[in-house]
Amino acid sequence: MRAYYCHRFVLPLPPEHRFPMAKYALLHVRVAAVADTAGIELIEPGPASDGDLCRAHTADYVRRACQGELDATEQRKIGFPWSPAMIERSRRSSGATMAALEHALRGGRVAVNLAGGTHHAFADHGAGYCVFNDSIVAARHAQAGGLARRVLVIDLDVHQGNGTASIARDDASIYTFSLHGERNYPALKERSDLDVELPDGCDDAHYLQALAQHLPQALAAADADAAIYLAGADPYVGDRLGRLALSKAGLAERDQMVLDACVRHDLPLAISMAGGYAADVADIVDIHYATVLAAAACARRVAAV
Repeated sequence: MRAYYCHRFVLPLPPEHRFPMAKYALLHVRVAAVADTAGIELIEPGPASDGDLCRAHTADYVRRACQGELDATEQRKIGFPWSPAMIERSRRSSGATMAALEHALRGGRVAVNLAGGTHHAFADHGAGYCVFNDSIVAARHAQAGGLARRVLVIDLDVHQGNGTASIARDDASIYTFSLHGERNYPALKERSDLDVELPDGCDDAHYLQALAQHLPQALAAADADAAIYLAGADPYVGDRLGRLALSKAGLAERDQMVLDACVRHDLPLAISMAGGYAADVADIVDIHYATVLAAAACARRVAAV
């Protein structure tokens, strides 16, 4: 299984910033240590080009973002101070999801982006630590290359994928499914093709029941040729921004449910890590690492069949 990484491209953030940039390098270390035995090939992706980004975003936004013309309000909405490094990292993160989805569709079946999941980026602006929307960029890259007709986005980050929903609202070829906290960010939510809202404190049993009920509905309605799965670590009970109460075991069961469903439906799958804000960065890395290992095990089973 291929796993694409971009941890060398780091946003320069102040020490007190709550975005856990360190998780990406730590995750790479964990994955690299078992790559040979787990059958994982680690690859650094190329950057998404302006043309790639403009399949999801307006040309004006891409130009202004890349040339450092975002004003202070726009930068606050994103949550990062602008820098050339922010743009390069965002290009690489989108490039990683593009490469993962393309590899899955070309016969790899399952591939992973060790970053990505930037689902709060809209067509004409960024938000919520998201500059470019890697899921939409990747889906439309695959469609432009004739690899997929329809793509399903399975968004299990704790926050609604409002940017993804907005960009894909009038695009019947991208089906958006978001299972998220009802009272969490963003306050004003967009309309996905299928939104499932969960109450504060939702535990493993209730979360998995909701997923088991609605994932088949999304799979049937999407009629997709491939899927992109945002495997957020932020539904975890120890997450500072999550408001839900899933255990690590519950999140692992969630991942397995998605993997098994995609195998049953013969859907090539690209997985991105999405959010995670636990007080101890080791908890975030544990959750993402378990996702990667589950994906690698799934890829081995599919290859054996």
